Amino acid sequence: MAQEFRVRREQELAAAPDQVWHAVATAGGNLGWLYPMEIEPHIGGKVSRGDGTVVAWEPPHHFAVRVTRDDGFSNTLSYQIEPADGVTSRLRMGIHWVHEGVVDDGWDTRADAAEKHVDFYQHSLAEYLTHFAGRPAVYVKADRPGPSADPAEFAALRRRLGLADGKAVGDRLSLTLPGRDGGPVDVIVDYLTRDFIGLRGPDALYRFFDGSSWNWPIWLGHHLFAKDTDEEQTVQAWTAWLNDAPS
Repeated sequence: MAQEFRVRREQELAAAPDQVWHAVATAGGNLGWLYPMEIEPHIGGKVSRGDGTVVAWEPPHHFAVRVTRDDGFSNTLSYQIEPADGVTSRLRMGIHWVHEGVVDDGWDTRADAAEKHVDFYQHSLAEYLTHFAGRPAVYVKADRPGPSADPAEFAALRRRLGLADGKAVGDRLSLTLPGRDGGPVDVIVDYLTRDFIGLRGPDALYRFFDGSSWNWPIWLGHHLFAKDTDEEQTVQAWTAWLNDAPS
């Protein structure tokens, strides 16, 4: 008997359909809110993330990719884009997991993580399209070397960022950027939950992920839009910052 898991989300986006399409269906657009993913632009095209295949390609309205594994697992990610009023769009996003055969004990954990990560990423998509649409991005990822089962570690990271217990979405902070000269930059808290932190600066979306709910590492994945960003140096600086953070 097949085990299935679905996530469906709908959102209004402050962007025309062609801008939304660029964000979800191109490698350059993905860098601004998601993660690196090369996409061959046609049905049957290869997708680098998870060794996927494009199964729908109807610009700027429908894009879908499917990953199929030998163990009976498949994952289909679909985006449907509709014009709203000429300058905004409605996006319908869906994830469909199917597993034929025996499902291991980690299925529910992965499903819970997937649903919560989708909410964070879809929020980041809206932030990108509202504030940075079309700007080239550099994606910076860093993580701690081992999994965490202690939420106190992420709480310590929050405090290091200046997020005291009373802080909320919409509050402003001063953030000192590792590896960059000059003083702190002003950022806005744009997302804040038990598992995720989102900060928006004048040239960046800073994203921090707590893995303790799923026994995963703490990690970060930033989207940087400043023209002078050196990817290698910035990755090194944020990796050092993350792993020097007190726990």
